[in-house]
Amino acid sequence: MFDKILIANRGEIACRVIKTARKMGIKTVAVYSDADRQALHVEMADEAVHIGPPQANQSYIVIDKIMDAIRQTGAQAVHPGYGFLSENPKFAEALEAEGVAFVGPPKGAIEKMGDKITSKKIAQDAKVSTVPGYMGLIADADEAVKISNEIGYPVMIKASAGGGGKGMRIAWNDEEAREGFQSSKNEAANSFGDDRIFIEKFVTQPRHIEIQVLCDAHGNGIYLNERECSIQRRNQKVVEEAPSPFLDEATRKAMGEQSVALAKAVGYTSAGTVEFIVDGDKNFYFLEMNTRLQVEHPVTELITGVDLVEQMVRVAAGEPLSIKQEDVQINGWAIENRLYAEDPYRNFLPSIGRLTRYRPPSEVAAGLMASNGKWQGDAPVAETAVRNDTGVYEGGEISMYYDPMIAKLCTWAPTRGQAIEVMREALDSFEVEGIGHNLPFLSAVMDHPKFISGDMTTAFIAEEYPDGFEGVTLPEAELRRVAAAAAAMNRVAEIRRTRVSGRLDNHERRVGTDWNVALQGESFDVSISADHDGSTVKFADGSEMRVEGDWTPGDSLARMTVDGAALVLKVDKVTHGFRMRTRGADLKVLVRSPRQAELAQLMPEKLPPDTSKMLLCPMPGLIVKVDVEEGEEVQEGQALCTVEAMKMENILRAERKGVVSKINAGPGDSLAVDDIIMEFE
Repeated sequence: MFDKILIANRGEIACRVIKTARKMGIKTVAVYSDADRQALHVEMADEAVHIGPPQANQSYIVIDKIMDAIRQTGAQAVHPGYGFLSENPKFAEALEAEGVAFVGPPKGAIEKMGDKITSKKIAQDAKVSTVPGYMGLIADADEAVKISNEIGYPVMIKASAGGGGKGMRIAWNDEEAREGFQSSKNEAANSFGDDRIFIEKFVTQPRHIEIQVLCDAHGNGIYLNERECSIQRRNQKVVEEAPSPFLDEATRKAMGEQSVALAKAVGYTSAGTVEFIVDGDKNFYFLEMNTRLQVEHPVTELITGVDLVEQMVRVAAGEPLSIKQEDVQINGWAIENRLYAEDPYRNFLPSIGRLTRYRPPSEVAAGLMASNGKWQGDAPVAETAVRNDTGVYEGGEISMYYDPMIAKLCTWAPTRGQAIEVMREALDSFEVEGIGHNLPFLSAVMDHPKFISGDMTTAFIAEEYPDGFEGVTLPEAELRRVAAAAAAMNRVAEIRRTRVSGRLDNHERRVGTDWNVALQGESFDVSISADHDGSTVKFADGSEMRVEGDWTPGDSLARMTVDGAALVLKVDKVTHGFRMRTRGADLKVLVRSPRQAELAQLMPEKLPPDTSKMLLCPMPGLIVKVDVEEGEEVQEGQALCTVEAMKMENILRAERKGVVSKINAGPGDSLAVDDIIMEFE
């Protein structure tokens, strides 16, 4: 076994690999760019080597710099994580020449299956059903338009070396094909150093289901069941789960056996993933094979008990698999939510900045499986589990140079319904401040009827949120629970305030019992009677709710029991009340005396400033190009400029017809959120 492993990656996956290496007694080496000097993976590793500027194409994907770090530290093996150099055959070749083990598949398997075009040809030769498309290289945008018309819209424009949603666009017409080709090409070059593009038919109403395979160098191969990854945005997975709520055992077995056969056909070793599109009749079509560890691997680990990183390391060290197919179980259900530094209220555009608060929910282990595939003990040791794979910490910065994912929150429970409920509470308990993030959206998905029923496709987000995410509107029953909690919490805050002021001796007796609680456009008149264990909140219609909890003023998280059920609230104090966030809703909750509420009705409403004649930068980023000139008349939907942030190009379009009166920024300019890019007459 190896004594020292270098992790050629950053962020949460580097931290994830370090945890398993520690468990195995293996020392670790981190590499870092200027932007990652204070990163968590650098702190966790036994050694760390600086490799260059923040840009990935000058640091993390420069093979020579990684090789220098290996020589400096004497690392015997390299785990590439995912992204960056994980599917680069030249990197595997360089390691082989240096006599360093690659914790991944052989160079030949990467070349055959890591390249999306080649892998499809191999699948076709092996009589595997594939999605119709053009497998050759595409020279320019004109050819892309021509091919798209031959295949028939809609089409998917994809980077051959792509992954993680980078270098991918859906085109529904010639204009989108032309723009998508160029953007995909640019993103592919920047992210992978390979700008080759191919085009395939975009299958509508598909489910995205993938099979985890694990193979050794001794001819053994197994599949560790499937993951459902259908909830995606911009072709990037957001929610994953294992197993799939859609598959039956016969389809699972067929997909698994086909995946292992395909892996063996190319001499594959290590962990890999075979991805499929599955239609409503459970017909499945090979999409691609990812010759690396997947982002969503934790859900597979949670239902099987197999540590995939450990297995990858053992295979790389030449050990045969100790797990047989009959050892692989499906124990319970696991769900993963990806926490992104993206603002859901700004069409999920990237957000950067300092994490002024970062408090994940407490992790609870569900038990582990030994390397021979047998559960340690009779079953998982906890009734439910929470796992958070992350690469950040409170006070750290989210950089514009890398992927916006900052954590993967996973839950496990015996059933899918229980796993969803555990996830709901975990999301409500996850405190993140200082940046825009998608926690509210994830909470909304967990409560969505289609997700709860398991009846979803890869078009879920586009269909259910066609105008973007505008927040969650809580039903009245839930509003009443929040109102009752707010009234009880306000009573505690008022008692504290009177004590601090020193005005009264009998503080509790002098705090009022009648209040008005206003939230989400609703208003509730309530009265409170308190005892040693909590409060009873009575509404004007005569209904009552019992509120209990140990919240004290200043706590940012309140774990309450309202009407016999748990309620978790993120809490901030505002004038005459609280800002409360729960289940994806962001509420301004005003708790006032009846007289204050009466007078508040007479106050004029403050209107926001008019920015309708301005194009504001929706995220911190770099202007790549400006498509219009001053004095030009633009039409609704016309491209105005392109902003690059977190390795993704974002085309900003005109919301309505108008004339450009002034352009304030040009290519190469770095802008902050809400900087004015251009103005209109």
